[in-house]
Amino acid sequence: MKKVIHKADTRGNADHGWLKSRHTFSFANYHNPERMNFGVLRVLNDDTVSESMGFGTHPHRDMEIVSIPLEGDLKHKDNMGNETIIKAGDIQVMSAGTGVMHSEYNNNPDQPVKFLQIWVIPNKQNVEPRYDQITLNTTDRKNKLQQVLSPNADDAGVWIHQNAWFNMTNLDKDNEVQYNLNDAENNGVYAFILKGDATINGEKLNERDGLGIWDVDTLDIKADSDTEILLMEVPMSLN
Repeated sequence: MKKVIHKADTRGNADHGWLKSRHTFSFANYHNPERMNFGVLRVLNDDTVSESMGFGTHPHRDMEIVSIPLEGDLKHKDNMGNETIIKAGDIQVMSAGTGVMHSEYNNNPDQPVKFLQIWVIPNKQNVEPRYDQITLNTTDRKNKLQQVLSPNADDAGVWIHQNAWFNMTNLDKDNEVQYNLNDAENNGVYAFILKGDATINGEKLNERDGLGIWDVDTLDIKADSDTEILLMEVPMSLN
């Protein structure tokens, strides 16, 4: 078993006034050569956007971009004709492929919006761009794992061009779940503690801590307090 721990207060910090962001991996003006990625997981940004503010229209290509709203409403618009709102309980995916233009704004005039922006390096280049979002039944993750992303279009959650699986769980204190990797030979898991405290394979973690773990078949997860966790299983090789 191999592992890397990123404590919450060691993440990169960006404060643009209207945007406050914590970067688990190198991004924009935050560069740490020891934190470039975890396998194909390239970006994990913990963003807070002020009332009615947001990201103007900008381009992406050849990246799988996943957004998970935590609080508030986020307005999305792109050049594929999509104009929609995502909010807590939703998950959004965009395959940038040959190129997309999009904007993201806080749709609330009276409260900030908080969301995770996640980039996964795809296993296919120059694909046709696409957009999808779904609303999840969050009760399905109560003291158990809920799959929210996979490589398969007909599987639970959204899908991306990569051999990756994301799961979320909301655990009451002292409850336990076990995660068995889908591809233990090639993949690792990055666990991100959204709320509360948990112990994963013997490592005690607190809110917004991250644990990357690989060369392992199973994760044993115990809630040390009421906790919410995002598990991201991804290939460790960039090839």
